[in-house]
This record gives sequence, structure tokens and C-alpha cells, in this order.
Amino acid sequence: MSTEHDPLAAATVEAVQGGHVTVAGLGVSGSSAARALRRLGARVTVVDGGDSESHRSRASELEADGVSVRLGDAESLPADTDLIVTSPGWKPQSPLFAAAEAAGVPVWGDVELAWRLRGTASGKTGTPAPWLAVTGTNGKTTTVQMLSAILGAAGLRAPAVGNIGTPLIDVVLADDPPDVLAVELSSYQLHWAPSLRAHSAAVLNLAPDHLDWHGSMEAYAADKGRAYEGNQVACVYNCADPATEQLVRQADVVEGCRAIGFTLGSPGPSELGVVDGILVDRAFVEDRHKQAQELAEITDITPAAPHNIANALAAAALARAYGVPAAAVRDGLRAFRPDAHRIAHVADVEGVAYVDDSKATNTHATQASLAAYDSIVWIAGGLAKGATFDELVRASAPRLRAAVLIGADRQLIHEALTRHAPDVPVVDLARTDTGAMAAAVHEAARLARHGDTVLMAPACASMDMFVNYNARGDAFTEAVRSLTADRAHDAE
Repeated sequence: MSTEHDPLAAATVEAVQGGHVTVAGLGVSGSSAARALRRLGARVTVVDGGDSESHRSRASELEADGVSVRLGDAESLPADTDLIVTSPGWKPQSPLFAAAEAAGVPVWGDVELAWRLRGTASGKTGTPAPWLAVTGTNGKTTTVQMLSAILGAAGLRAPAVGNIGTPLIDVVLADDPPDVLAVELSSYQLHWAPSLRAHSAAVLNLAPDHLDWHGSMEAYAADKGRAYEGNQVACVYNCADPATEQLVRQADVVEGCRAIGFTLGSPGPSELGVVDGILVDRAFVEDRHKQAQELAEITDITPAAPHNIANALAAAALARAYGVPAAAVRDGLRAFRPDAHRIAHVADVEGVAYVDDSKATNTHATQASLAAYDSIVWIAGGLAKGATFDELVRASAPRLRAAVLIGADRQLIHEALTRHAPDVPVVDLARTDTGAMAAAVHEAARLARHGDTVLMAPACASMDMFVNYNARGDAFTEAVRSLTADRAHDAE
């Protein structure tokens, strides 16, 4: 939606005081935005289509803070609305936004609100903390956390915020704001943040995802590319993914802003890469045509899987763009440990490694996970979200010892295996209860040989069987530990 006639285009504390802001969504970001706007003096109405007990409980908490809440109707525009602030997941085609457009009411996302109100806490003046932004189909959270660790190793207060879970509005309005922000941005958030102008940004990769929300791959890529708009110092792209470089070429940036590539190979000028197991910088050195700066060793990265090395290079590029010394890159990467369920080694049982990558909820992430191991018994399946699996199976077939399939859409993966890996044994567990994971682990253990990896990288969402990917990963971990206990008991 255009912001050309946006009456709050230069939003400050004064601009929202007395205005009527409608917040779309009663989740974490919506509730945070509602409370922040109320503190700033706005009249706030939150709308949400739900009307469950949990909705009513959250509504009561907001109403105690002076926020009006309307449940069960997320389509009609409240009277006298001056501005809508939407939670990230609301689709652009929502009737509420159509009504807003007809009434000439601007729509901002939670990131747009945070961007426009940054630096206004308690009447503070001065330059707001710059944003180092990370987006991409996969690897965002890990990269942002790595970046935060590197910046922290340089002595900077630099929390990982945004789509990672900490609402940006709370951070930018804090009385004691950070020095710099490591910001994870989803395609949803970027769609609703036309004013964002980061210090530097990285688009890690692009693969089909959330196309039901965006409508097309082109629209999805365009929203990801918003991260580069107005960049001041560096646009970081993936040399192995030409689509990310194309987004840099299309971006309107500040004069002097540089395109910085990262690669798992030997880097050229204006790139970061890997030489003989060393992460090397040929971008932020005095003479990038003749000089290179060692940053860290691959062994400093946990886990040192190829896609995670790429994440580390992207984080290092953003940190170096901000002026961080090489030693801080090394120290930050050494200190970093990924969140649970991200290619996490659970146990070794009788010479077989068991690895939990429940966070691999799409084919792009799963292909990166499969590429990290040589001989795999693959546990996969769940909700496909419209994905196809031919390319994934075709690329990964030489690494597959066997496959164990679970979940509602397992047949789609089975069919791809039949077409592209017909010699790979497949166990199809025709069940979608949570106990299926224990059965899958036992089947995988039966199929695995000494030196293999049993990898749970589902390539699908989890909600057909589990509350979320964390619960799915926990079920896998519990099943592996039970297997370990059973084998130990048998050995007694």
C-alpha cells in the first residue's frame, strides 16, 4: 500500500498522541505495539478474528492498560481510525486493509512502527541505534544470533531482535537503548516496512516459501529485497545464489554503499570466503585486490556444516561493515551456540549419529541439512505447505541410505523417492500421532549402519502431529534417549 499520502509519515511521539490507532492482531507483536502506542498517548483499538478463552484472557490484560479490544471481527475498520499497525502474518488481501485503503488510512507493520519511532524514548535526542538487518528463506535466526555474538565480543550492546522473538518496538523505545541492533526480518515484516533504511543488510538465500501469502515467487523476492533499500554501507549477498545479488542490483541505496558477497570458496575482491579452513575477508581491508584478513577457523563454528559456515560468513560481513575487528569475529563465533533443533547432535548409538534438525521445515533448509552428511537415514514428513520434493530428493539421493516417512503429506516425499531414488529403502509409517516419532527412530536405527547419520530433517511443517517444530524435535530427542537406554539395558 502506498505511503505517499501518509498523514503520519514523520511519526514522532507527538504525531501519535491523541490519534486513533487500530492494531491488527492480538499476538506478541500486536500486544507489544498496542501497549507502546498507548504509553505514547494514542487511543488504541486491537482487532482480532478469534474469540477463544485465550483471546479473551489477553484482551483483558490489554484492557487493563487502557486498550480497547474487539474480538470476533477482523474485517471492518473501527470508526475514526487514523493508522493501522498490523501484525506480520496478516495477508495484504485482508478485508481490513481493503477498508483502510478505501478510507485513505495508512497501514504499517510492527517493524515500520519501530523504525519510525526509534530514538524517541523518554524524549531522548541524538542518533538512534543503527540496524544491521538479516533476511532470507533459511538461516535468519542463526545468522542474527551469530551477529549479535560477534558484536558483543567487540564490546557492543547488540541484542538479536525482530522476528527472532523480541518485539522491536520494545527495544527501540527502551530508556537505555542498545548500541546497534541485529535484526531478523521476515518477508511479512518487510512487506509492511517501506520506510526501513538499514545501516547494512544481508539476504542469505531465496527459495519458494510462503507463496500462499505473497502470491508469487516474484512478489516474495521483492519483499525480501526491501531489506537492501536505502542501505548505507553494505548489501551482503550470497555468491552461490544469484537471485540475492540481483536484488542488490535492483536496490536503491545510499551513494557509496557496497555490494559484499560471501562464498564457501576462495573469495574474490569485495567478498568473504574460505581458504584452507580459514574464514577470510577480502572486502573490509585496505587493499581488497591484494590483501586478505583472516577472521576465524571453520572449527570455531558450531556446527561446522556448510550452510552454517555460510551463515557465519554473512554475520561476519555485517559485523565488519559496522567496523568490528577481526578478533571479535573469531571470539563471537567461538562463543555462539545455536538454538535447539537446528542440526543438533543428540547422541551416538552404536556408531550411528542421531541429529535433530526439526527446524528444517521446508525443502531448501532440508537440502542444506542433508548436504552436511555423507550417509543418511532420513526421517521426514509432515505438512508440505504446497511444496514439491523432486529437486530435494534428486540432489540428495546419493547420500541416502534409507528413509523413514511420517506425517500427513509423507506420500509426496515417497513419490519423489520412487522417481529419483528408487534403490533407497523406504519405511512409510501410516500414522500421524505423536508416538510415530518413537517408531520412526526405531525403524531408522534398524536401517542404519556404523558410520551413518540418522537425520530428522522433515522438509515439512509440524502442525499435523505436533504443536510446533520444537515439540517435534523434543519427541525425536526423547526417542533417541530411550533408544540409548534400551541399548544400554540390553548390554547389561
